[in-house]
Amino acid sequence: MDVFKDFAARIRAAVDDIAAERGVVLPEGLALTVEPPRDAAHGDLATNAAMVLAKPFSAKPRELAEALAERLTGADIADVDIAGPGFINIRLTAAYWHKMLAAIVAAGGDYGASDIGGGMKVNVEYVSANPTGPMHVGHCRGAVVGDALAGLLERVGYDVTREYYINDAGAQVDVLARSAYLRYREACGEDIGDIPEGLYPGDYLKPVGQATAQQFGDTLLGKDEAEWLEPVRDLTIHAMMAMIREDLAELGIRHDVFFSERELIAGEGGDRVAQTIDDLRARDLVYEGRLPPPKGQPSEDWEDREQTLFRATEFGDDIDRPLLKSDGSYTYFANDIAYHRDKYLRGFNRQIDVWGADHGGYVKRMTSAVRAISGGEAALEIRLCQLVKLFRAGEPVRMSKRAGDFVTLRDVTDEVGRDVVRFMMLMRKSDAPLDFDFARVVEQSKDNPVFYVQYAHARAKSVFRNAAEVFSGITYPLAALPGEELATLTEEADLALIRQLAAFPRTLEAAAEAGEPHRVAFYLYDLAAAFHALWNLGKDLPQLRFIHDADEQMTIVRLHLVAAVAAVVAAGLSVLGVRPVEEMR
Repeated sequence: MDVFKDFAARIRAAVDDIAAERGVVLPEGLALTVEPPRDAAHGDLATNAAMVLAKPFSAKPRELAEALAERLTGADIADVDIAGPGFINIRLTAAYWHKMLAAIVAAGGDYGASDIGGGMKVNVEYVSANPTGPMHVGHCRGAVVGDALAGLLERVGYDVTREYYINDAGAQVDVLARSAYLRYREACGEDIGDIPEGLYPGDYLKPVGQATAQQFGDTLLGKDEAEWLEPVRDLTIHAMMAMIREDLAELGIRHDVFFSERELIAGEGGDRVAQTIDDLRARDLVYEGRLPPPKGQPSEDWEDREQTLFRATEFGDDIDRPLLKSDGSYTYFANDIAYHRDKYLRGFNRQIDVWGADHGGYVKRMTSAVRAISGGEAALEIRLCQLVKLFRAGEPVRMSKRAGDFVTLRDVTDEVGRDVVRFMMLMRKSDAPLDFDFARVVEQSKDNPVFYVQYAHARAKSVFRNAAEVFSGITYPLAALPGEELATLTEEADLALIRQLAAFPRTLEAAAEAGEPHRVAFYLYDLAAAFHALWNLGKDLPQLRFIHDADEQMTIVRLHLVAAVAAVVAAGLSVLGVRPVEEMR
């Protein structure tokens, strides 16, 4: 039950009645909104219906608002007020909120789920780190944001595929193989001295060198690079991806698809990059030409020569983009176009990529490319994630020696736990910088959002345990009473909590459509604050306590509030990939 959809339907029905009476044919796609008013003192709901419909009705907004208000009075509505030129504010009866609470308790963990996605296939690609070492904290935020976004989309009815693009082609994996070969020589007993500049220095490659020695013995020693590079590279990439999967699993992240960049060029389907370029050329979207020099500063994309170019400017980009390097190999951009075309051919018209903020300059060219390869049928959405800065009690955290020059994701999850990491990574909008303080995130205080929300769930469960000690028949989950049996919940603090609970479905849908899972984290924090505040009020006002030792029926009624909070907090946390706790330790 969604209060906003409920009243949107009622208002639309009233609009249709007025239109029929006046012989007005309404246009398609009317953007009627029902939402909370900016000032809660104005009521529970507000709609712009009269403002939007004034033109098709050839009426003044206020006159139309008055006609609508006449039809909106009655059951469930305590008051309708017209503000300004024609905004309609609606205040609902306490009885309506009682029915809403009963519906929330009855739905339990399913409350808030919807079908607005209509089963549409969505590909969410996130992390996609180069397989050159363990996951570091810079990958952590994108991993959490992508996974939470995927969970959010699933919750509202999309068919989601979680995907990881393995960048296993190009120069960086050759450098990785050379670094691993050095560790292989070390495992074979050689003194390799200091790691040369330009190679990966981390200790994480020592086990790879040992595994290479176990598999090949000393047969690769002394051979030319051309002979050992490919087998060492393949073994090392496999080892790195195994480590990456383990690191992600510690964070509660598992992808459905791991897609290899190398497969684009040399996979069973042939050279899909060449196929993509041929397809674009057949539609006159690829041509041979020269790029002008960049304005103001050098650009790695510019070469003063005849090049194979994609007509990116026809799809909103600033300049056309090269597809081939001077040596005839593909640019990264060409590979990326082919990869996103492959997604499109797999049926993904909605594609979402989660990138680091340093890739912001790449957004226009990729969104233009997806429009081109799909003929406008598919769209690519980019979610950028800003940097995470680590602190300990206000002091910057030193880098990890094991990793070489960065703090690993495993370092962070091992110290504070996956649930803390995931929730805190969502306590800022993804394109805003985030400070992560190891000391603060484990504090048991209101200033620590993850503790505050987890405590709300644990507190709700403790209320049920305490109630069961007083009344043996009380259990969780609670069997919902009909709304009319909750009529004693008339205190404003009770009704305010129900209103907040009722906003959960709308929060999920809005967050999903905006691609902003942090909205769910914000909502849960506000809900936790409202629940803790009601608990504290009960210390001074006995009627607001959840357990009434001498009145089992009153206890059951008030436990509906507790059960609804527990269900919504657990549901919201599950969307974010965070486990609710039964008790705080």
